[in-house]
Amino acid sequence: MIKKDIEKIKKDYLKKINLIQKYNKAYYSNSKPLVDDFEFDKLKKEILNLEKKYNYLNNKNSPSFTIGFQPSKTFKKVLHKVPMLSLGNAFSQEDLVNFEKRIINYLDKTENFQIEYSAEPKIDGISASLIYKNGKFITGLSRGDGKEGEDITENLKTIADIPSHIKLKNFPEEIDIRGEVFIQNSDFKKLSDKFANPRNAASGSLRQKNPSETKKIPLKFIAYTFGYEKGMKILFQNDYLKKLKEWGFKTNPFNQTLKNIKNLMENYYEIEKKRGEIDFDIDGIVYKVNDFKLQKRLGNVANAPRWAIAHKFPANSAISKIENIEIQIGRTGALTPVAKIKPINIGGVVVSNATLHNEEEIIRKDIRIGDTVLVERAGDVIPHVISVDFKQRAQNSKKFNFPLSCPSCGSKTVKDFNFTTKKKDAVRRCSSEGYGCEKVAIEKIKHFVSKEAFNIEGFGKKIVENFWNLNLIRLPQDIFKLDYTKIENLDGWGQQSVANLKYSIDLRKTISFEKFIYALGIRHIGLENAKIISKNLKSLKNLILLSKKNNFSDLLNIDGIGETQINSIKNFFANNTNIKVLNGLEKVLFVNDAKIQKSDGLLNNRTFMLTGKLEGLSRAEAKSLIEENSGYIVSNVSKKLDYLIIGEKPTNRKIIEAKKQNVKVISQKEFLYMLETKGS
Repeated sequence: MIKKDIEKIKKDYLKKINLIQKYNKAYYSNSKPLVDDFEFDKLKKEILNLEKKYNYLNNKNSPSFTIGFQPSKTFKKVLHKVPMLSLGNAFSQEDLVNFEKRIINYLDKTENFQIEYSAEPKIDGISASLIYKNGKFITGLSRGDGKEGEDITENLKTIADIPSHIKLKNFPEEIDIRGEVFIQNSDFKKLSDKFANPRNAASGSLRQKNPSETKKIPLKFIAYTFGYEKGMKILFQNDYLKKLKEWGFKTNPFNQTLKNIKNLMENYYEIEKKRGEIDFDIDGIVYKVNDFKLQKRLGNVANAPRWAIAHKFPANSAISKIENIEIQIGRTGALTPVAKIKPINIGGVVVSNATLHNEEEIIRKDIRIGDTVLVERAGDVIPHVISVDFKQRAQNSKKFNFPLSCPSCGSKTVKDFNFTTKKKDAVRRCSSEGYGCEKVAIEKIKHFVSKEAFNIEGFGKKIVENFWNLNLIRLPQDIFKLDYTKIENLDGWGQQSVANLKYSIDLRKTISFEKFIYALGIRHIGLENAKIISKNLKSLKNLILLSKKNNFSDLLNIDGIGETQINSIKNFFANNTNIKVLNGLEKVLFVNDAKIQKSDGLLNNRTFMLTGKLEGLSRAEAKSLIEENSGYIVSNVSKKLDYLIIGEKPTNRKIIEAKKQNVKVISQKEFLYMLETKGS
């Protein structure tokens, strides 16, 4: 390409960058959008496509590197004392039945045990956390990533629904009251020329740098739960909601206390009918176990509570046309077909991509390029193609042939055999292992720097792609050996931005063992499995030793790690590049050993195994009790086992094997007695 053409492309690119900056400033700083979502997304897409096509295009103000117009930098980040968890979703009556079954099984109750629920319509707004001490509102936080939020106290103080001082004697000494900030639909009519929808209006207003600007927006607040509390004497969710009203907070007027799934469904349909009449947007109903004692006993799984679920209303959908079908390749080599559709607005969001899931889904629905299709978007679920309008299909339409070779590296694509279902998986994968496939390697590195893994701030997906294209990174360890002088000379980078990047990377040279395992991106090893493995292997040194010994029998005895996970670990270590990555990272990082389980518990260093049904105590709860008291769970009878706890209808084979190994066999009653004494 001649120099004249390059200069013209650069000029056009910078013009678009300046324009998107102008739009961002108008939206985030002035609350006066100059264009609608469709026009903004179109410009953003044009910039991203230019960057993808021409490697030399790179600018710090590109949407590849920025979100909005720097509002978050004005807010201090604060850790939540109690994480703001997300909720699992239900879309049908069957989902609710399964949700209740899981609760009953965990609590080890019979099927006729009735659970009382607090049913609260889910407002489609922005979550906020209000911290009160001695009745005074002192700090207000956004949800953020659930663990850490932004201090938006001054903006929240402008909302009339939030009391600044509560003088009632029954108000807790300290409490973190949580709820939703939103805009009523009637108020939004006056703002509809500025924002795409009420939720965007609430979000943009809360993130204003100047609280006096936030004050101009008619924001409302409805309270519904709490995080940390000190001195609160309330036993049930419905009583807590009554207290909130007494304390001066507004609550949802459609809250109900109900029992059994039939009543939940009747209430769901009734609220759905009223949905259009309600003066604020709701996208479902949240069901919470009403009893706080049961909530505490049920606890959480990963990032969601066991005792609550969001029952979503039917998804929004729209008609569009498939312009192309592209194949995306994930970090595990999975090939995912994505429909590039003519942009459509679904529920205030412009959609131009829709997942087609896998090869079998394309065949089953007979989806082709050029088809007119129904696209659905349910809450935060990725938009997907529901069905094809065959009447509008062109006569010369051709079936889509799924690639039998990887579009990235040319390796054969395969479908793994699933030993559980006795069938081949629906997902087709690139057969190249490790970092042999370019697309897989890029996705692995994106995973490595992601929030749940190394969480390197400012090292986003686009930077990974740009640095790959510039040959600055090929393996994860390259991140910690970057040529910062070279980066500083790149277009869009300067001394300060490079210094910030270096600081972020250096900050992550120390990491926990569980996060390190997760960051490696071993297939089937998620964050929970990584925690289990780290707790048992204890250190990076032992992980490397495991790879050298090539003996994975020790993993067989780890409760929660099955054959599928062990085979994935074997395959990972069988690849020389992965070994190179492991050894390379050991040289540049300090990986903290796993936290030693507290050793002052009543079951200190004793190992347990469970067989049979326990009375009034689920297996999950029993395991939790053992671990809380410094004991360990194993999954096989061996000399390492101290106690075999037997319940109703135990496995005789395990009892016989335990006696052979001189393992002490105890009843549930004996086990519970151990928790009340200093052991035996």
